[in-house]
Amino acid sequence: MVGTGNGARGVSRSGNGAVGTERFTPLIVGGDIGAYSLARSFHDGHGMRSVVVSRLAGWHVADSAIIDHVLCEDPGDPEVLVDTLRSIAAQRPGERFLLLGSADAAVTSIVRIRDELKGLDSRWVAPYVGMEQLRAGTEKQNFARLCEDLDVGHPRTVTIDLGSSGDLDVDLPFGFPIVVKPAVGSRWKEAPFPGQKKVHVVGSRDEAIALVNRARASGYDHHLVLQEFIPGDDQGMRILTCYCDSDSRIRFASWGRTLLEEHTPGALGNPAAILTGVNPEAVEQAQRICSRLGWTGYANFDLKVDPRDGRTLFLELNPRLGRSNGYIEAAGRNPVSWYVRDHFDGGLGDEPGAVVQAQREALYTVVPLSLVKHYTTLPDARAALDRVLATGAVLNPLINPRVEHSPRRWAHIAAAMANYVLKFRRHYQPAPAGTQSRVWA
Repeated sequence: MVGTGNGARGVSRSGNGAVGTERFTPLIVGGDIGAYSLARSFHDGHGMRSVVVSRLAGWHVADSAIIDHVLCEDPGDPEVLVDTLRSIAAQRPGERFLLLGSADAAVTSIVRIRDELKGLDSRWVAPYVGMEQLRAGTEKQNFARLCEDLDVGHPRTVTIDLGSSGDLDVDLPFGFPIVVKPAVGSRWKEAPFPGQKKVHVVGSRDEAIALVNRARASGYDHHLVLQEFIPGDDQGMRILTCYCDSDSRIRFASWGRTLLEEHTPGALGNPAAILTGVNPEAVEQAQRICSRLGWTGYANFDLKVDPRDGRTLFLELNPRLGRSNGYIEAAGRNPVSWYVRDHFDGGLGDEPGAVVQAQREALYTVVPLSLVKHYTTLPDARAALDRVLATGAVLNPLINPRVEHSPRRWAHIAAAMANYVLKFRRHYQPAPAGTQSRVWA
């Protein structure tokens, strides 16, 4: 038996469930912080033990008391992943599964298994939209057009197709510096080149042309997004996570203000510290996007406040609970409960009234508090951080002493916290307070 949380009953490895809920096992594809946060939410809120499938037994999910880890040679390949899923199901006869991905590539693989390979039987629930909606909402050139059509705030954007000319032969309606990023992150990772980053900020036309040529030579043959540079550092970033019902109506929304992001090249832009809050206006704009797409399940938006005019701009849509989904639990709301209720507990019903978005003010962080304090310099952000620290409403999802007792796991966490200090010293030097510092969109 494993420990339980929030009053849920204990469950064994052979089956999961909660009182009044159809029994099932959460199966999460991915081995990062987001995968562990999902597993923790299932355990904290529903007493469930999760199966996590990843290529490597990374420390985030290894040696965990709430996870059964399964290796898969290439979870991003649908034909490889489906064999692993079938093997797991064969070892657990009679169980049902909720199949989730902790990264976009995993979600794409799951959707292809479900819709193209027809590799999931009735025992599996894969709560994602179809491939057409996925591409329409998550490929960055499509998202930019969508925002423009719906009058949703978005940085001015131009796209070029490296599958055709691949030349920077367009007139930009904005000056340098600009942000350059791939339309499809998973395709970008498959075509590495020296100096490649998740997002590039380039200062001149010659630098942009050189980047385009390096990307094309590496084999990247999809769209590149050239975007207006929005000034300001990490403290201008925002996050919005929404759950949509079968009518694409947002039923739950969780808003957050990013204080600090990751800055290593491969993780650039992933939130590392978030203050929770509410923003009805942003939810209303997100509703327009979700309605147009016919979206169901979770939609996770990255946004940024433009300090020049105060507008909140939508940057992109992720088709899942984000890597930093633990910020929702920090605010007192269990994110996976909407999956459980919708698919295994009788559905959401047709409740009238406002979107559920009330949540406590709290801090989510995966880095040491000393870093959060050091890099939080804007007066309003600092005041909010001080309020939260005074109440103790702080959650690092990886620090879970109630159930995690492995000495090796705690050694990894200690090493990771120390390493964060070194990484930020190396990779992040924001401009002095009061100046226009760097942006990582």
